[in-house]
Amino acid sequence: MAKKKVVVAFSGGLDTSYTVMKLSHDMGYDVYAACANTGGFSAEQLKKNEENAFKLGAKEYVTLDVTQEYYEKSLKYMIYGNVMRNNCYPISVSSERIFQAIAIARYAKDINADAIAHGSTGAGNDQIRFDMTFLVMAPGVEIITLTRDKALSRKDEVDYLNENGFFADFTKLKYSYNVGIWGTSICGGEILDSTQGLPEEAYLKHVTRHEESELKIEFKKGEITSVNGEEFDDKIKAIQKIEEIGASYGIGRDCNVGDTIIGIKGRVGFEAAAPKLIIEAHRLLEKYTLSKWQQYWKDQIGNWYGMFLHESQYLEPVMPDIEAMLSSSQRNVNGTAILKLRPLGFETVGVDSADDLLKSKLGEYGEMQHGWTAEEAKGFIKVLSTPLRVYYGVHPDEKR
Repeated sequence: MAKKKVVVAFSGGLDTSYTVMKLSHDMGYDVYAACANTGGFSAEQLKKNEENAFKLGAKEYVTLDVTQEYYEKSLKYMIYGNVMRNNCYPISVSSERIFQAIAIARYAKDINADAIAHGSTGAGNDQIRFDMTFLVMAPGVEIITLTRDKALSRKDEVDYLNENGFFADFTKLKYSYNVGIWGTSICGGEILDSTQGLPEEAYLKHVTRHEESELKIEFKKGEITSVNGEEFDDKIKAIQKIEEIGASYGIGRDCNVGDTIIGIKGRVGFEAAAPKLIIEAHRLLEKYTLSKWQQYWKDQIGNWYGMFLHESQYLEPVMPDIEAMLSSSQRNVNGTAILKLRPLGFETVGVDSADDLLKSKLGEYGEMQHGWTAEEAKGFIKVLSTPLRVYYGVHPDEKR
């Protein structure tokens, strides 16, 4: 009888390493280890993952590179929408999980897998992002989560691996990190104490530049086209370039406190230089190039888009509708945003854009009007005040 096939969403960490070995050694599965890369793995890490997957008992190993797909189908809309959860967190690794899960589900269907396994625990958001995606994208395929179902401790998993001849450095560090193209999340340590912030040593990237400098990011229809005059056709490379510049100043550090999908509060530290700089540069350019109501409705829609991503609702049918509105709003978002960088911070300076609505022939704010007369202005103000004059005429005793 042929063995059942299981695809393991393999990151190379402790939980997924245990899962590969347990399924192949003790549970009789042919294990297909699949690492879905959305930009967070280096070439060296991917090579090590492949070597370890076979040592753990995998029959096959594959890297599924979906970095460009992640940009085209989500990241660019997060930029269009200036998405910052709680006005703070750029929804980094959490949005990547959806695309990792989609890639794993596709691969499982391609090889006619009987099951998909992942290493999530029962206490976080990722279990929901993986399970929901698999239930929709690979219906009928069994979902296996050994760490969650057996409530395994790190010691349980390490002991099992060691007893079966696999040794790696799975030491419980003070901090745990998830590195992605859109930022690095930091958990553990002082994050668990609401009264504390993260110390310098908790961050992976440190200040190496101290002199102020300008960063110029050019956008065409809302997408990055150049960084400090260097042209980029590959938007991922443009993001990486901005990350390199911003990280040298230690820009993008913060902690986010929010509500998890499962209903408890969660706190996470992060460093995300590229998202912080790109979104603020893009937001600045939009202030000059969009109408008042375009900006208003974009803020509402962008907030919903980010919330749906975080809440594992990327597959909700309304998402393409939101993306269509966000795309349409970018037709005049063209020009260069100028930022001034310094250690641990930055400020917005201005923009250079042919679509700059500030360059109006009708008047300069606070200076001189050219499109109306003084009498017309007084008439406009009087009409605008009519509802208030009506109300307080009827209720003269109400005080403010």
